[in-house]
Amino acid sequence: MTFKLCLAQLNFVVGDLAGNARRVVDAAIAAHAQGADLLVTPELALCGYAAEDLFLRPGFLDACDDALEHVALGTAGLTGLTLVVGHPARSLDGGTVRTRSVSVPRLYNAATVLRHGDKLHTYAKQELPNYQVFDERRYFTPGQSPCVFEVPNAEGEVLRCGLLICEDAWFDGPAEAARQDGAQALVVINASPFHTGKGSEREDAMRQRVAATGLPLVYAHLVGGQDEIVFEGRSFALNADGSVALRAESFKENMPLALVDIDELATQISGPVAAEHSLEADLWHALVLGVRDYVGKNGFPGALLGLSGGIDSALVLAIAVDALGADKVRAVMMPSPYTADISWIDARDMAARLGVRYQEINIAPEFEAFKASLATDFAGLAEDTTEENLQARIRGTLLMALSNKFGSIVLTTGNKSEMATGYCTLYGDMAGGFAVIKDVVKTMVFKLAWWRNANDPYGTGTNPIPERIITRPPSAELRPDQKDQDSLPEYEVLDAIIQRYMENDEQPSAIVAAGYAQADVDKVTRLIRLNEYKRRQSPVGIRVTHRSFGKDWRYPITSKYRG
Repeated sequence: MTFKLCLAQLNFVVGDLAGNARRVVDAAIAAHAQGADLLVTPELALCGYAAEDLFLRPGFLDACDDALEHVALGTAGLTGLTLVVGHPARSLDGGTVRTRSVSVPRLYNAATVLRHGDKLHTYAKQELPNYQVFDERRYFTPGQSPCVFEVPNAEGEVLRCGLLICEDAWFDGPAEAARQDGAQALVVINASPFHTGKGSEREDAMRQRVAATGLPLVYAHLVGGQDEIVFEGRSFALNADGSVALRAESFKENMPLALVDIDELATQISGPVAAEHSLEADLWHALVLGVRDYVGKNGFPGALLGLSGGIDSALVLAIAVDALGADKVRAVMMPSPYTADISWIDARDMAARLGVRYQEINIAPEFEAFKASLATDFAGLAEDTTEENLQARIRGTLLMALSNKFGSIVLTTGNKSEMATGYCTLYGDMAGGFAVIKDVVKTMVFKLAWWRNANDPYGTGTNPIPERIITRPPSAELRPDQKDQDSLPEYEVLDAIIQRYMENDEQPSAIVAAGYAQADVDKVTRLIRLNEYKRRQSPVGIRVTHRSFGKDWRYPITSKYRG
């Protein structure tokens, strides 16, 4: 006889307590219909991850408690089904912690085991991450005890499961304590943000946990976008020998639910195993999901962007159409006196290929009007970046006016290389509501464009980006014959220095020792330091690397340190 386990890889919404509870109940009903003995939901499923300072509001925690009651009532009649639900939990003993001189109830990142409407166990996460995008010690108190719960099947046999929450499974202690308490299998619920390569890292880390305990492991993971972070799903199960027994599709809800069988000795798991994707495919799906959920969960009717005929805006347009559909995307070409004819031609071509609403607004009259207004102050001074920035800011103003009038969100088109070095304009091309490729370096922008032209994952057509947009030298087209490399090192060099210095914290001297020119290293690191004030004013954007210019990067604007 076997035990049937369902992993609910679902897309929850932060703060939608009633909706999230309803999704859990619906998943439980579906799992019961499939003959499941156990349904496992992701970490903090009832409130969504991460609710941040909502956890400091007593009313929010009351609503979370009500949602758990709703799940208990809604699943009470599902005979034979055990359910694990992630949620925040206040202590039962009335203990408090001090927060900003105010006593508040002690709070745990928890999971409750339910059966027939009864709360059998509540487990508190023991290892609280406080690095990268995580800030759990701001809100939660670590648990101290293991949780091993029983799952009966239709034959009256019992499987003893050790419950862990995300970070717990990256350390030896919690899993070993569960094993010593009699666990026959490990059940891990998770909300682990995506970055490139993270899926393989998770499986490798869980393989270590399996090797250390000798127990099979199932891993239920959240899917969906939440502000700057994306959860890719990719729930999985490992046999006791570390082999992959199940892997759910990435970046999709698994409805119908992913079902695995565990034999009565808890030695063998079987289930469907989805193929792994390439790095570019994972990145594309992450960006599409990030846009779809940010726009959809926040209630915007659609998106608009400035389409310049360049590679960055072309990539963002293709992502937006894959995410939202052509009918919800609007592209605006805003030529200036320095816009090349091929930029007009390529922008029109791409808009036609994707079938989006497209218009052109010539900004030359506004540009001349601004210069006339400033002529007295600027008399005798040569044109410089001031006039370049005027063009960008005119475009930003027009896009924001369209956004205000019609409700669509403005997608900005700046990439990570530009964000790092300040090769972007405040209140110009940085003006908008969501920065789609904020964490994608320029060299990867090109790779993604080639990948998307060769693949059609969402049925919107291959070759959406005209090849000339990808192959022509990048230019902001804000002065005659301008090229990006007039001001910046070659992108292969620039991006490598950014990744070493910003993402990996290498010292400038170490980067030079690795073979990069001193002048290039000095220039790039200086630009990164100087432009912190700009990045603080940029819109939130999708995180796809292990360190983005967002919650991962908390540097002072005012600083004399030069290392």
